[in-house]
Amino acid sequence: QVNLVESGGGSVQPGGSLVLSCEYSGFLPSDYYMGWFRQYAGQEREDEGVAAMRSDGDTAYADSAGSRFTISQSKADNTLSLQIVGLKPEDTAMYYCAVGYGWVRHILLSSNYKYWGQGTQVTVSS
Repeated sequence: QVNLVESGGGSVQPGGSLVLSCEYSGFLPSDYYMGWFRQYAGQEREDEGVAAMRSDGDTAYADSAGSRFTISQSKADNTLSLQIVGLKPEDTAMYYCAVGYGWVRHILLSSNYKYWGQGTQVTVSS
């Protein structure tokens, strides 16, 4: 069992930045991967995440994320982070972190993930 707790969301003006954090606890197999996903209001959570990272540090980003998103992990603090810069109104969503394990080709696919946090809301407006 892995528990995930997101934080760091909030209301931001366009052009601003945020760092979302996901504190994880529990047992992580050596072949884990972690990712960030978003859900827009009134819609299902997106099948493709914005960013993901394997336990060996290999990262993957959605094409739509561009260079505005950076995923990182602090193993010392058991924290997964997502830095977002140049926030746009279309970034407004609930952001979830998730954990999966075992070999998968596409770590951005939500169907590959087993454990999910409760989400943190990001609202971008002027």
